Amino acid sequence: MRLEKTNKKMKPIIIIGAQWGDEGKGKITDLLAQQTDAVIRFQGGNNAGHTIVVEDKTFKFHLLPSGVVYRKKCMIASGVVLDPAVLIKEIQEIKVEGFEIDLMIDPLCHIIMPYHCLLDTSSETKLGEQKIGTTGRGIGPCYTDKIGRIGIRFMDLLDKEVFLKKLNTNLTLKNKELELLYNQKPLDVTELAAEYLNYAELLRPYLGDVSRYTFDNIKSKNILFEGAQGTFLDIAYGTYPYVTSSHTISGGVFSNVGFPPTELEVIGIVKAYTTRVGSGPFLAELHDETGEQLRKVGQEFGTTTGRPRRCGWLDLVMLRYAHRLNGFTQFALTKLDVLSGLPTLKVAIDYTYKGKCIDFPIGLEKLDKCEVVYKELEGFELPQTITTYEELPKNAKTYIKFIEEYTNVPVTIVSIGPGRKQTILRESIG
Repeated sequence: MRLEKTNKKMKPIIIIGAQWGDEGKGKITDLLAQQTDAVIRFQGGNNAGHTIVVEDKTFKFHLLPSGVVYRKKCMIASGVVLDPAVLIKEIQEIKVEGFEIDLMIDPLCHIIMPYHCLLDTSSETKLGEQKIGTTGRGIGPCYTDKIGRIGIRFMDLLDKEVFLKKLNTNLTLKNKELELLYNQKPLDVTELAAEYLNYAELLRPYLGDVSRYTFDNIKSKNILFEGAQGTFLDIAYGTYPYVTSSHTISGGVFSNVGFPPTELEVIGIVKAYTTRVGSGPFLAELHDETGEQLRKVGQEFGTTTGRPRRCGWLDLVMLRYAHRLNGFTQFALTKLDVLSGLPTLKVAIDYTYKGKCIDFPIGLEKLDKCEVVYKELEGFELPQTITTYEELPKNAKTYIKFIEEYTNVPVTIVSIGPGRKQTILRESIG
């Protein structure tokens, strides 16, 4: 599959995970970045990980937008919480590989501080069996400070006087919290100030108004918005409280980047089966040899933490709900090759609660009591030589068609392996 560079003006494209994240958004963003002018990451932090395979090299990004390997203009919008140390490390690593960085960081991005990470891990430890299953990267505590109006933004970090004033105020509060609630040693303000003021100088060249750029160029340039995590980790509409701390659905892009509602091409990234990391309900989860096979063949281990992912059958009840929230115009189906060789496949098509079919329930208590109704489909063997949709086995096409008919969303991209060339494009995008 080859996606040619085009001068055609497309609708702005937004990439959204349709499940619990880890659907392969990085690969699809990388694919579509070929024909875009800019790639904008709009929410989350370094709790997300995107893996991209370019020829014989594998890149793992947590903050840099995936378009960086195409030397595209890449932006980190205000909705992202930023760990400076992680971003600087990624910039250095990509430069070593010979890539120049055209990066813009919005001044309104909130900065993750060491006390955020300490509070994150300490809280999880204290919760014990009731822990959320966070990555421990400080994402939630940083968003908490943002909403609590005591956060430190990128523009604050770049102003030494403002930064030191905010740091002293915050650290007084955070050290008390760490000591009294979690029995942690207090952090030293002088050491933190020196470390972060150094980060400020390294990142200062990348300061830019992402909101303004987007507003000025949305009608003339091809812009791709890259989301992190997935729909069911949305802070409001996901499986709360087992969610992330930001809005992961398509509508969040407008407030997180800072531009008015605009018609978008909304591409939902759907893994051919379902996975999730961390705690929380997972009705279609497999606890048998098939689940282990999916994990092994699909290399289902977190990009950020290395934790093994929980694996299960494709859940179309979830996808229908995700479509309602995001308004998908098309699906990119990833990891179809992982299902190859299974004699039969199951797909979740209904939930029943007290004997009645229901839509995806919004409450955890109700969800836990649901039963799953499955549709069984015949399996398929997927030859590695396939390059076109027509070459797919009949049963693989039947599987894809079933997804399309159930959700009323066309599958336009089919990924049959991790490499760039292992992708089938059924029609033009945008």
